[in-house]
Amino acid sequence: MNALKAPNTAVLTAMNRPTPWYRTTWFRWVIGIVIAIVLIVLPNVMPTLGNQTAARMLMWAVAVLGLNVIMGYTGQVSLGQIFFVGVGAYATAITLKTEWAQSLGFLGAVIAFVLAIVVPGAMGFLIALAAARLKGLAIAMVTIALPIIGVPLAKRFSDLTGGYGGISVPSTWFKAPEWTGLGSDPYAEWPYYLVLVISAAVFALTFFLVRGKYGRAFAIVKANEAVAASMGISPYRTKVLAFTIASMIGGIGGFLYMVVVGYTSPDTMSFPQSINLVIATIVGGAGSIVGSLLGGVYFVLVTQIPTALQLSTYTTVIAGVVILLVLFLLPGGLSSLPRVIRRLASRGRVRGGGNSSSTTKNVDDGTAVSIAGEPGNTKK
Repeated sequence: MNALKAPNTAVLTAMNRPTPWYRTTWFRWVIGIVIAIVLIVLPNVMPTLGNQTAARMLMWAVAVLGLNVIMGYTGQVSLGQIFFVGVGAYATAITLKTEWAQSLGFLGAVIAFVLAIVVPGAMGFLIALAAARLKGLAIAMVTIALPIIGVPLAKRFSDLTGGYGGISVPSTWFKAPEWTGLGSDPYAEWPYYLVLVISAAVFALTFFLVRGKYGRAFAIVKANEAVAASMGISPYRTKVLAFTIASMIGGIGGFLYMVVVGYTSPDTMSFPQSINLVIATIVGGAGSIVGSLLGGVYFVLVTQIPTALQLSTYTTVIAGVVILLVLFLLPGGLSSLPRVIRRLASRGRVRGGGNSSSTTKNVDDGTAVSIAGEPGNTKK
């Protein structure tokens, strides 16, 4: 063997090296707890940011997460994820506008949430039955048609969607219940906490999905479909499953969009928005849970920061510069920054300490490792 591919901790154990503190389970738990505490207390520390900007970040992070399932983990090109976000938003708004939903109260909101998942999921499943048989540019062209078709359809069926003017839901739907003690302002802390809880649940479920047997199937199909078929994994069924799950997560993003914004229009599922969602996935880090969260942060800040600095006319230029910098310096997205820093630090230590009998490459990120006594591909 020239190389050994294994998870980080397994590689270090095989080489009789202690696991770095930043790879230990306790450190990850500490980081998770700190992030949870920050998100919970944010509305009290920074009310404006916590109630509006942070909620938008979480909402778009869920949308990016859905795209990451199909594009980052399964390796399929999808340029139509924003379509399912728009369908979820419309399904929520149309349901909450009905009299029967209003008469049901909280149960009506639950039904709207379920429909925001089921309707995009069913549409995604039907589309995937045809699109999953395609590859490369062919599947890209199929998915790119979704927002292009969705916008005129939303305008045409104005009785349901509100046409060009869009549709909104009464703010009372997301008013804080009396038992919460969060006040009567419908756009205070309650919508933020609602978005936070739903987003956390979606991220947790997706985390366990991609770490389980389905996630392994996604990875094998992404690497080589022929190998996947030889192992008894159907590439077609796997891609249909990934596309359907991505559509359902996109629908949840649409529901959260209505919670945060309270209004949707055909522009919600426009093609430029679809491209922005793809860019956010790449900038945050494709195939990464943390990258999805960073993608949501990027999606919001890339427009808000130039506006705050009175540079709104240069928003597109600034976004382009950020994209180029990430592509050149961090091809793996922002989520790969810690790994890149550790790799550079490791190279610096190797150069400073001279040559050794065994050379280790990319131990931190779990890729190729050349072990002493084996003919590795190290450079002399």
